[in-house]
Amino acid sequence: MAAADLRDELSCSLCREIYTDPVTLPCGHNYCRGCIGGTGGEQGERREEPSCPECRQTFTHRPELKKNVTLSKICQGFRSTPPGQGGAGNICPTCDSPVAAGTSCQNCDPSQWGINLPVGSGPAEPAPTDPTNSPRNRTCPAHPQMELEYYCPQDGACVCVSCWLEGDHVGHRVELLSEASEKKKETLRKDLVELSPKTKLIEGIIQGIQERLREVTEKAAGETKGVTALFRDIREELEALEKRLLRDISREQEKVSLRLNDLIQEMETDKEELSREIHHIEELCNMADPLTLLQAPEPDGAEFYEAEEGDNEDREMEAINAIGVVDLDLGGISETLLTGLDQIVTEAKGRFTWQEATDLVLEAEESNELLSEDRKAVSYTADRRYNPYCDIFAIVSRHPWLSTRNFSSGRHYWEVEGSGVRWEVGVTYSDEAMDEIDSDESSEWYLSIICDTYNVPEGNNHIALPLRPSCGRIRISLDYEAGLVSFYEPRKPIRHIYTYTDSFTEPLCAALWVDSGSVRITS
Repeated sequence: MAAADLRDELSCSLCREIYTDPVTLPCGHNYCRGCIGGTGGEQGERREEPSCPECRQTFTHRPELKKNVTLSKICQGFRSTPPGQGGAGNICPTCDSPVAAGTSCQNCDPSQWGINLPVGSGPAEPAPTDPTNSPRNRTCPAHPQMELEYYCPQDGACVCVSCWLEGDHVGHRVELLSEASEKKKETLRKDLVELSPKTKLIEGIIQGIQERLREVTEKAAGETKGVTALFRDIREELEALEKRLLRDISREQEKVSLRLNDLIQEMETDKEELSREIHHIEELCNMADPLTLLQAPEPDGAEFYEAEEGDNEDREMEAINAIGVVDLDLGGISETLLTGLDQIVTEAKGRFTWQEATDLVLEAEESNELLSEDRKAVSYTADRRYNPYCDIFAIVSRHPWLSTRNFSSGRHYWEVEGSGVRWEVGVTYSDEAMDEIDSDESSEWYLSIICDTYNVPEGNNHIALPLRPSCGRIRISLDYEAGLVSFYEPRKPIRHIYTYTDSFTEPLCAALWVDSGSVRITS
């Protein structure tokens, strides 16, 4: 809009001047406070009802005159425009070129109109590059010659003076951009206050998921290692069982073959003797001289059969029976096969099924007042010294209490309950196994409970874990083949504390260390 039109919109209809201390009547029309006040006085003298000079709306009582703050600021800004800027003598603040009244500089950004500097003030310093503060972004889309200076909360839009006075936002409550911006910033700050804890919560959730992912990865690696070891052992056991069965079959075959060969040899001997007698009798039958035949000695055949008849019949009957009866005794072989396979399956199930170690007791070579009568609990309070470097109580004498039972395969778990300043639970090699391993090889896998914190060893110090103890009970789980030692809080749901991954070379014992407190095996 032209400057003259804008001046008309900002002029009081009574005095025809720019509003001075503008006020608004209930009907919505604006007047200078002094002008409308004088009109009200004249109406009072004539004893007329108060009314709007423009629309003639009457009021029962003299209306309250509310100051129009926004219109007042607009008028003040219009009055502060130097002479000449509203007419034909405007000067561009960037290039000092003459600008026609009501228009923008064709050489520079068109939105500079309305805030041009007086002649001789020189070009303005370039503002920092910010797309949100670009002059082009501040130009009103509906009135390109005007700048966006106000904000309409009702429509949520930035508007210029023309939009508010004669455009789509007539009669709407508007705010200066700076005021609306501060309100929005305050709202955004409140949003930040609410969103920041949620960010930390999400970070905690992500950390928990990452920890679970790490546990799943470690568990999968352990399961893979366990399955590989299981099938390797199954193959070795099957090969050993196969060799044993083949050896038994060969031995049984040899025994039966020897018996049958003996019978064959006996029958061959009887056959040769019979053949000789038959040949002798055939020769006698072929003699032509009767005297020679009659004087010849009797053949041994009759005597042979009379003397050997019983033995021959027994041998022949035994040989006949042997043909249908003598065979491999596969019953024992089948029993060995089934027993061996059942043992392999049982061992495989045991390695993939967690078994509670309910028979754990602690070693005690002689009576010890620190050990309970059932040899499942230890109570001890030792002299302690404070270690300023790791900020924990260091144990002066550290010797484990070991279980009498050891574990060399399978999956096992047991639970302990403890209390006190410092106590530790886990697994270790036995004293005998310690002599067989290298000095730099790991031999202890344990969890320390120190001053109500969970700790694991690292070098000569301990590292505190983020999880805080919620009870005095600990479950120790051992997967020997997978090389896993895990610690849990046995509650609902169960809470994972820490897992070691290693390779075990010797049988392991359950172990307790007590510096100041007591520990009991509850399994």
